Amino acid sequence: MRAVIQKVTHASIIIDRTLTKKIGPGLVILLGIEESDAPSDIEWLSGKISRLRIFDDKEGIMNLSIQDVKGDIMIISQFTLHASTRKGNRPSYIKAASPETAIPLYKAFVKQMQQDLGKEIITGEFGAYMQVNLNNDGPVTISIDTKNRE
Repeated sequence: MRAVIQKVTHASIIIDRTLTKKIGPGLVILLGIEESDAPSDIEWLSGKISRLRIFDDKEGIMNLSIQDVKGDIMIISQFTLHASTRKGNRPSYIKAASPETAIPLYKAFVKQMQQDLGKEIITGEFGAYMQVNLNNDGPVTISIDTKNRE
């Protein structure tokens, strides 16, 4: 699994040209799933994101997690995170999981995040045309790949 995590002051998602969901301060997580991903990737990634200390404490030092600040979370599936540009100019998505593999893993990841944080998670719609609007705070953007465990 590959995740791009952005700390935001607010974000919204438009699905099929209709504003459907929005969050206040928190995280937007773009999640890419590949065929070789497993339930152990879900547990590790959810735990890592839940404990990631990227929010400012009273001294202005990034020392607080999303749990500490009780921020909102929006998770959006994004197969293009597994794009390969090694050959030619048209990206290949051969490593991205098929919907039959990706949808259950995506849903399991959302459920795990809800359990880890004890709150509702806002999501996009798998496979739908979406537009994500966000105000990146900091800016802070973190990329995590479960294959590298970093």
